[in-house]
Amino acid sequence: MNPKQPYPKIIDRIFESTNTIAIVGLSDDPSRSSHRIGSYLLDNGYKVIPVNPNVNSVFGIKSYPHLRQIPHQIDLVNIFRRSEHVQPVVKDAIKIGVKSIWMQDGVQDTNAEKMALNAGIMVVMNDCVYRQHKLRSGRPK
Repeated sequence: MNPKQPYPKIIDRIFESTNTIAIVGLSDDPSRSSHRIGSYLLDNGYKVIPVNPNVNSVFGIKSYPHLRQIPHQIDLVNIFRRSEHVQPVVKDAIKIGVKSIWMQDGVQDTNAEKMALNAGIMVVMNDCVYRQHKLRSGRPK
């Protein structure tokens, strides 16, 4: 069990119930973690939707400035933003009815986590979706 994530069953449920992932802060720069992880998720069969007001597209996929503007149902919101910018993202995620929210390594906001949990949304905070997916798929790093 990862000491950062005391609820591994929640992570399993997230992966089992996720098809479409909106990545907030997805960069078009291949040297950025968000880009590498987005590419990995695409390669592993997930539909990835970029959310970044500073780029038009990533991986040839239209980027949206905000979650509220995405015309598709989103299962998971994966957040690559600094912790102080998480609450507005979580509020938008609640409004659009996502199943789960994942805050990447170093991203933590306990108030945002409480808001999401109170809305019935599964939450992972301060952990890496890539690392956890690889652990569960049995693939080497």
